[in-house]
Amino acid sequence: MRIVRLANFITERSGGLRTALRELGIGYQRAGHEAVLVHPGARYGEVETEQGLVITLPGPEVPRMGGYRVLLDRARVADTLRGLRPDHLEVSDRSTLRWVGRWARECGVPSMMVSHESLDGLLRIFGGGRSRWVADRLNARSAASFDRIVATTGWAAAEFERVGVRDVVRVPLGVDLEVFSPGRHDPALRQRWAGPGDVLLVHCGRLSAEKRPQLSIQTLAALRAKGVPAVMVVAGGGPLRSVLQAEAASLGLPVRFLGHLRDRDELADLLATADVAVAPGPIETFGLGALEALASGTPAVVNSASALPEVIGDAGLAAGDGRGMARAVQALLERPLRREVARARAEQFPWSASVEGFLDAMRSGGPSATAATGGAAVRA
Repeated sequence: MRIVRLANFITERSGGLRTALRELGIGYQRAGHEAVLVHPGARYGEVETEQGLVITLPGPEVPRMGGYRVLLDRARVADTLRGLRPDHLEVSDRSTLRWVGRWARECGVPSMMVSHESLDGLLRIFGGGRSRWVADRLNARSAASFDRIVATTGWAAAEFERVGVRDVVRVPLGVDLEVFSPGRHDPALRQRWAGPGDVLLVHCGRLSAEKRPQLSIQTLAALRAKGVPAVMVVAGGGPLRSVLQAEAASLGLPVRFLGHLRDRDELADLLATADVAVAPGPIETFGLGALEALASGTPAVVNSASALPEVIGDAGLAAGDGRGMARAVQALLERPLRREVARARAEQFPWSASVEGFLDAMRSGGPSATAATGGAAVRA
């Protein structure tokens, strides 16, 4: 089966979505399928990778979004899809690529949209007071256009179920349990970032408005105000980096900003060496960074408004503001088996299970998938 995947809003410095696309593509290839990923870039390109063929189509940058690009040339995208002759279409964008579902249905190609982000949440942050009404309308249209909607958590599925979509397929994402491991704990690395007796916190995530990274700074400030000798390392870049650096400096907080870590081994070493990870995003639909921390044996404090409490289970705690997160950090540090519990939770999310779940969703078909002559029209 040739699985063609479309995605927007990924860059060389992307985190969770880029990781998910890579791991799913690798899994599809290993399962004997042909995976093709189409995403925007500065210019056209094709490259064979371990996740299959990756095609870059020119797409403009979104202003003030830290380098994210989108595929806006519908005619070129449609021509590319016709040339690829997909057996199945997987779309990872809830907004600008929603039209692809209608194209697929007209061409008899089975399709599914993957809910990697909360449209309701994004509109709530960026779209003003009518976000719920707009999100509901767009989600209902998406469900009508695609044969399948796949959500990574019950939290992500809820905004579709709210508008009457009852057959949302739930497939959790996964984590590389070999790369992210407690065995990567590095005492020398710890000495670089923290002194004897310090509590080492790590924020791993993009520094942009929807991620609420300022909550991590507030968490550190609240801990220091209580006399807890906490320090923080921030692994991630984004448009708010300079603002956050200025805020931390003005408060006299010991925060090191490392930027985006492209080396997964470097990130894995950091996560395994930290005492607690902080994942403050309020609209995360899954939270790969937090799961990678758990796999590294590091418990996580997450935002109670997001899907992360569902993901981390008893391997962490949730709160809604900086002071609450500071209390959660202290509570986790008092748990004697916190690292073992964190690793055990992560082991429930291997990428192999995610790949099989996505393939099962494709095999389950839909209106266009059951059309006997549908795909032939595209491949002729």
